[in-house]
Amino acid sequence: MNRVHRWICSSGHWKRALECEVLPKVLDDFDLGDNVLEVGPGFGFTTEWLRRRFKQVTAVEIDPDLAHLVGNMARGANVRVVQGDGTALPFKDKSFSGAAAFTMLHHIPSARLQNLLFAEVCRVIKPGGMFAGIDSVGGLRMRLLHIADALVPIEPTTLAPRLEAAGFTGVSINVDGRRFRFDAARRLAVC
Repeated sequence: MNRVHRWICSSGHWKRALECEVLPKVLDDFDLGDNVLEVGPGFGFTTEWLRRRFKQVTAVEIDPDLAHLVGNMARGANVRVVQGDGTALPFKDKSFSGAAAFTMLHHIPSARLQNLLFAEVCRVIKPGGMFAGIDSVGGLRMRLLHIADALVPIEPTTLAPRLEAAGFTGVSINVDGRRFRFDAARRLAVC
């Protein structure tokens, strides 16, 4: 992330927006189970919110500095932080009851890698487990915020077939202004 983007994503304003607006819209209708995987926690605001709602949260963060930051924040809590890549998750098949990804998919540097992440999430959650999240719709504001950053916005109309190809079913996508929310269940058959 560039300096401006890091400043915004680490701000109290963004933390309040996540806690009051973004996260409740994504997860209020879902039970992800007792053992939740979070992919790409960034500065850990989402992890903090998740840990208050679920028995066990495992957060996977590719950036070593952010993984360390989230690990320190969650020390002694019901959170395990792993520095790793969501496109090659270091977990056994069916390790988690559900998974979440919040405002991070557009940072994955290609559609191919985004699809690998979807397949990996499908692999590590139990059959019937939910994958839910939210991301931003592309546009001029997004491009300006991500100058010198990886930015590969997902067109919401293309997400359902991509998640289905990864092994999910019952995909739901809701566009609300500059963001879209999604949820899907892992097929009962093997991904």
